[in-house]
Amino acid sequence: MRVLMVQTPSVENAASARVYPIGTVLLATGLKEEGHETRILDMNLQNEDPFRALKTALLDFRPHAVGLSLRNLDPLANKRSSYVPQFAAAVRMTAALLPGASIIAGGTGFSLFPERLMRELPEIRYGVAGEAEYGLPALLKDKNLENPPAIEGLCLRMGDKIKISAPAREIDMAGYRPADKSLLDPAPYLVAESYVPAFGIESKRGCPFGCSYCVYPRLQGRRLRLRPPNSVVDEMEASYREFGVERFHFTDPVLNNPKGHLADICRELLRRRLRLKWDGFFREDLFDGKCASLYEKAGCECFSFSPDGLCREALEALGKKTREGDILKAARAAAKVDILSVYHFMVNAPGETEGTRAKAFGLVERLYALHAPKKNLGAIVLNNIRILPGTPIEEAAIRNGVIRKGQDLLYPVYYDPPPLETLRYELETLSFCKNVFSWQGE
Repeated sequence: MRVLMVQTPSVENAASARVYPIGTVLLATGLKEEGHETRILDMNLQNEDPFRALKTALLDFRPHAVGLSLRNLDPLANKRSSYVPQFAAAVRMTAALLPGASIIAGGTGFSLFPERLMRELPEIRYGVAGEAEYGLPALLKDKNLENPPAIEGLCLRMGDKIKISAPAREIDMAGYRPADKSLLDPAPYLVAESYVPAFGIESKRGCPFGCSYCVYPRLQGRRLRLRPPNSVVDEMEASYREFGVERFHFTDPVLNNPKGHLADICRELLRRRLRLKWDGFFREDLFDGKCASLYEKAGCECFSFSPDGLCREALEALGKKTREGDILKAARAAAKVDILSVYHFMVNAPGETEGTRAKAFGLVERLYALHAPKKNLGAIVLNNIRILPGTPIEEAAIRNGVIRKGQDLLYPVYYDPPPLETLRYELETLSFCKNVFSWQGE
């Protein structure tokens, strides 16, 4: 069977950094191994006209099935734009040009709203929610498209009804087979410099934590599934030697959990003397000076922390299970090495009041002070909370009158009620002024 795998638009404009669509390439790799003739189109690379590129790919290849991935619903970062319109246009163009082709939707964004998107886009006959490495090949096997068997994560249109199966999220990562990057040339992703590496790599899936805004447990489950450290480094080394990839972003929900797993990866990188660069998101209460030193030696170029809460009250409301002391302890350790640190906070979270405003300013001031000697504070990122369905933050938003029960959350909705709706701007002013004075050597 001929299968075209498409990464639909997930960047704001032509100047935005491109991310190698590792999930799409991973699925295409599995389909190729099953004997399907497979091609990949990343519409994000088509600067001049991504939809002309899609039209050309459809008419030249004439696939029997088209997999359309909606990776991101929107750009987040407090923005109100959405990638759903571009996804809808890709679905409808595919249906108009190749009415006989089977359209199969997937990706993280789709997995959060499978029924909602299939009702809005009747052209989608099938979807796969959650991990699709097993489900997609099973759907495309023999004559399963005509009469699909029970498949985890299968979303199936049956006349006027849509049947949604529970998402697959238990794939054994011990036997993880890396994506065949020869199916999509890595070279275009290596051209532009970007703050975050363009190439993702997984060392695990699953997240046991219960942060109130997060959908990772829903998408990947709460059980940690680890790849053997040597397997992770094998993929990094092969990507470097075969394609020249030197920088990697670990896509793990939390990179340094469980304790020791990342350390083993680092020791393997050092043993092989690989001079590669990498980054990821670190949990503060699992981070100390010994870890920071090892990560630095093994090539880490940025510590991304996501403490989220700016005070004890917000940390508790967000379900972080960490304290302000944990954040500052991690910052002290990170500030002593020659690696940039980035801190992500969610402003005006439940639990914050006029009485906690001073705590928020105080924490930001202390982070700048800790990093001042080495000038290794990369950024303090301040966002409001994007409300997603099925999360405790949705319940809090309904309870506090921020949204109404049953409100459509497919398009961007943020938690930012009065009286602190300007707090993010006030903190951004503090941060921006700190940065300007730092640049000027003040």
